[in-house]
Order: sequence, then C-alpha cells, then structure tokens
Amino acid sequence: MRPLYLVEIVLFLFFTAEGLDKNFDWNLIKHVYAFGDSYTFVQGTAGHANFSFIGDALDLSFTPHQLLANKIIPRNTSSEGSNWIEYLTGCFEGSPSICKRQLWNFAFAGADIDGKLLPLHHDFTVPLVDQVKQWVAFASNILPRPQGETLTAWWIGINDTGDTVTNSSITNFTDFWETEMTSYFKSVQQAADNGLRAHLFINVPPEDRSPAIIGDTTKVALMKEHILLFNNVLDQHITAFEKANPGVVVLTFDANAWFNTVLDSPAKFGFSNITGFCTCANPEGFFWFNSGHPTEQVHKLLAEAIEAKLIAGNASRVRNRRSSSEAQK
Repeated sequence: MRPLYLVEIVLFLFFTAEGLDKNFDWNLIKHVYAFGDSYTFVQGTAGHANFSFIGDALDLSFTPHQLLANKIIPRNTSSEGSNWIEYLTGCFEGSPSICKRQLWNFAFAGADIDGKLLPLHHDFTVPLVDQVKQWVAFASNILPRPQGETLTAWWIGINDTGDTVTNSSITNFTDFWETEMTSYFKSVQQAADNGLRAHLFINVPPEDRSPAIIGDTTKVALMKEHILLFNNVLDQHITAFEKANPGVVVLTFDANAWFNTVLDSPAKFGFSNITGFCTCANPEGFFWFNSGHPTEQVHKLLAEAIEAKLIAGNASRVRNRRSSSEAQK
C-alpha cells in the first residue's frame, strides 16, 4: 500500500506561525499523552480487557509500580492491528518507557466526554473528564512531561455524536454541545495547569459514512448535522482555550476532512470497499474493520498524515525564524 502523495498531505497542513513559535518541534517530542475513546485506546496488561491501558471506572487508582510495570499488548486496539497513536509514536508494545517516543495512553474505549451528561456505555467506562482526573491523581507525579518534549493528543466526540442521534430528550444541540465542550475544556485546562503544555486536538470524523448507519438516510443526515455542529463548537473552544493560555501550544488536525478525502477517492488510497466491513484477520481493501471502526491500514495512513503535518510544522518554524533573523540584519 503506497504512502500519501505530497499534494494530498499538504491539504492537511494547517499550522499557524503563531502556534509554531511556541517552542514546538516534532523531532524533539519524546513523550506523548493521549485521551479519548476506542479510536485511540491501546490495551495494557493492567487495563480492562479490550478497553484500556490501565484501570477502569470501578477502580481508577494504581500505584507507581503498577503504572511503570504496565505494558502495551501489541495489536490489541479497535482495529485488527495497531492504531494511529501507536504508528505516530512508534510505540507498539512493551513498556512505554523504552519507546523512542513514550506513549502514555489514558483513552478508554466507549468513552464520551462526561458521564454526567451522557450515560456510560458500561459501569466500568471511563469518560474523558475522568481519564484526566485519573492521570492527575495517579500518574502526573510519576511520568515525565518536559516542556518542548511533550505532546498531548485529544480525540473525543465520536460516541457523543453517535449516542445522541436518537436522543429525543435533547431539544437544542447547540446548547448541549456547548455544555459538553465546557466540561471537555475544563479537563483540558486541568491538564495544562498540571504541566501538559502542547496539545493536538482532532475533530470527529464522518461517522455518518460508517456501515452502522449508511443504509438509513434519516440517521445519516442527522448524524452529519450533529458532527458538523459538534466540530464547529469544538473549534470555538479550541480558539478560546488558546487565547486564554498564551504560553500553550495548540495544534489541530481535521480528521473529518481527511476521512472524507479518502472515502471520496478510495482507490487512490488502496481501498476497494468503503460501505461494508470485514471483522477478520486480513481485511485487505476494506476501509472499515467493523460497523464503526476503521481498519489498521486507515490508522496507518492517518498517522502518516498527522505526522506529515507535524514535520512540516518543523520546517515552517525554521523558515519563520530565518525570515525574522534576516529582517533584523
């Protein structure tokens, strides 16, 4: 399967010069933290089976030894193999501390933003706000997060937009997403206040094109509307967070646009089936592994696109500094 063409990658390079001047260089990143749902979670030996790297809502706590002895179980994600955050970091198995880029992953499969706003999928599910609380309480004093060498990835909202498609009790989704974002960014602020100073935000992909609902035109239209509104409110809160934290690096990746580009021209990316799925050991040609999760190949290409953005950001930052230096001569 070929890598993305340069012109296709460039479509998603949306760094701003302002963000790049805040001491971000992907080549220097050695520690990556992740919060989110099944698209991001990795399985740990101390995690809830098929849901988390460490712990669950029934017992969020762990000792320093349990955390540092925990290991990533390879190829145990929501795809048939590895996922995007593993490809991005190169941290696929074993102790995160031995990886070139350490991956400390607190994402939990099935997570929404806040269990007080939407029902938990299971009594053991850890929503995003509690993932951050877990990190603050039990990991923040143990794991390193040096400035300039640490990136935090946030990808949440897939379950929130999906869980509310048939929820008739919510009459104003603008207000509801605003309430969710307020809770979301309280957690982001909590993370920033505890030393996580560089953030990558990823928006909700077009789940309206997933096999789970693609045959129901009413649900497809409603899901698409929910996702568009959710992503718009997310953008507003990202902007507000950046303005309120001038010393923090804020980066974004438009997963919705990227997914749509691939799904609109699947053959260019090596896919022959984008409407069905293959929950099998070798889903070659399939975009979807099951009714709502993409295959490992999608995760691999996604990681390439995200990393291309990060690397291109390094080059842009160098050019910006050179231009500034030359102007001062």
